Amino acid sequence: MDFSALALSPPLLQVLQEMEFQTVTPIQAQTIPVLLQGRDLTGQAKTGSGKTAAFALPILQRLQLQRRQIQALVLCPTRELCAQVAGEIRRLGRRLPGLQVLVLAGGQPIRPQVNALEKGAHVAVGTPGRVMDLLQREVLETKQLATVVLDEADRMLDMGFREDMERILGTTPPTRQTVLFSATFPPDIEAMSRRFQKDPVRVTVVETEAVPDIRQLCYVSEPEQKPALLLRILRQYQPGSAIVFCNQKATVVELTRELVGAGVSAEGLQGDLEQSERDRVMARFRNQSIRILIATDVAGRGIDVEALDAVINYDLPFQPEPYVHRIGRTGRAGRTGLAISIATPRDDRKLETIEQATGVKLERPSVEALPPADSTSQVSLDSPWETLVISAGRKDKMRPGDILGALTGEAGGLNASDVGKIEIQDRLAYVAVSKRIVRVALQRLRDGRIKGRKHWIDWVR
Repeated sequence: MDFSALALSPPLLQVLQEMEFQTVTPIQAQTIPVLLQGRDLTGQAKTGSGKTAAFALPILQRLQLQRRQIQALVLCPTRELCAQVAGEIRRLGRRLPGLQVLVLAGGQPIRPQVNALEKGAHVAVGTPGRVMDLLQREVLETKQLATVVLDEADRMLDMGFREDMERILGTTPPTRQTVLFSATFPPDIEAMSRRFQKDPVRVTVVETEAVPDIRQLCYVSEPEQKPALLLRILRQYQPGSAIVFCNQKATVVELTRELVGAGVSAEGLQGDLEQSERDRVMARFRNQSIRILIATDVAGRGIDVEALDAVINYDLPFQPEPYVHRIGRTGRAGRTGLAISIATPRDDRKLETIEQATGVKLERPSVEALPPADSTSQVSLDSPWETLVISAGRKDKMRPGDILGALTGEAGGLNASDVGKIEIQDRLAYVAVSKRIVRVALQRLRDGRIKGRKHWIDWVR
């Protein structure tokens, strides 16, 4: 099926054609017609299945743009996922005149979000904690909501948001459409569906092609030898970008220190980081100024990085579901992924449970075949990129072309090949530049102007 077969409005079909979205994914084919009818739905599908467009397109189709009121609310577990979902809704709705999509998430000052709500918007994408805060301040009006979406509902429950989600749903009209997407359906999800949904349509999409596209390996090590083994694995497989998952925040901190000390381009992501620092770490990882991201499951939720070369389980998770979710971040878009686990002799039961749940027998390569941890003859594990941050973003009408022009135009004079990925956020922009010319690029931007204005520029390290 292609999108033209769905009952979508001409502006939405035009955008889909411009974005070269041609074939409808299984989750989209089964959910969009149901959601367009206004029915409740519970959907089960993995990350990368196209579920955001599956609920975003019906929301956009049903909006009354002349009413500058929140008509749809999407709840997500993390600020990063909120930003991704809001960005996708904006892209899909870019032909809808006056469309306003707000991100209501913690980790940033609440006042700008309050001001934006007072001005009015059509769609809000938020975390349960911040949405509850705005409700308590009586600045978020939910009585006009037509649709509420719980995205990654199982993860929100894991993070302790059940009470917030239930209280939020309790403030919305009983006539609302309630849409629930979850990778798994534990009893708590089933109970929430029974309580808050009306005769929901259940859609389950099993992505049978994902597992064969991921090569899954396992190395066995004594606990005290795991840091050295990880370094040997990185030297062997040389991933351009990889996420290393740990079970504890303290492990993230210690492992980051050890890898950086060994010359690896690495940074840690864990719950004690301030949101601004977390944003900087993720911007650097997305533009490959950082090659190795070390994270806990909680800190890693919502991370969606294109073309991730590898996922490494430094610690095996206690249940198979997090394992499947972790490794699902690699091997997308037809690429072959790589998932490597480090197990201790005490992890036999965990491995058995994972292999039974996934139906895949993990390969057991020889540790002796790996290069030594202190090898200096291998290709560097450093990154060729550095990141500059600019104090202007999407709300300042900053565009990637403006930054590229400032660096490569007559005033900047740099080669386009020395400029990497440019990421525009609400009030900041991040640009990757070649490490060998980062000081020159920093000075050129500080001395020059972007869109005719001076901006604060810094080197993110």
